[in-house]
Amino acid sequence: MMSPLDRSLIAADAALKTLSGAARAQRAQPMAGAAPELSAAERRLSGALMRVNHVGEVCAQALYQAQALTARTPALRVQMVAAAREETDHLAWTEKRLRELGDRPSLLNPFWYAGAFALGLAAGRAGDAWSLGFVVETERQVEEHLAGHLSRLPENDAASRAIVAQMKDDEAAHARAAQQAGAAELPAPLRLAMRLAAMVMTTTAHRI
Repeated sequence: MMSPLDRSLIAADAALKTLSGAARAQRAQPMAGAAPELSAAERRLSGALMRVNHVGEVCAQALYQAQALTARTPALRVQMVAAAREETDHLAWTEKRLRELGDRPSLLNPFWYAGAFALGLAAGRAGDAWSLGFVVETERQVEEHLAGHLSRLPENDAASRAIVAQMKDDEAAHARAAQQAGAAELPAPLRLAMRLAAMVMTTTAHRI
């Protein structure tokens, strides 16, 4: 059994790895065949969209680490850690794809991480059912957002599209797992507030 200090140190290590670009994927990066050369405009669009997706994965790491810290049962803590590990694949894939596109991560990643970590702590302290409900709503909104990106990414950017498609499938699986574990339904005003906050983040990260 790990002590609260041990878990805090693990969370701090995860934060450093997330923000330093040291994340390593356990699964191979999805590919849909060799990607053709992109035009300058296509490359800029793909770069901006993948930067937004990378920010989402930075936030996912923060949320799951915070919720693992505050989980009241060992089973939920294990579930949150496992989800964070799978999200690490997404983080590494989007980071690598940004480099391939000649683009960069958001300059505000430390800010995004800190804000998401605070939200994760608040959700976790509200109780396990509410924490799981937060996961369900977050992952549902992320799945919608990724579906939108699939409609906007250049058709010939097979590499980015393959990554986003796999991420979308994984997020849906996380939502189902949280629902099956006993998630509470979040109040409508809270769901709306989460959606508005996500809009601010994605709009900002698209450029900065």
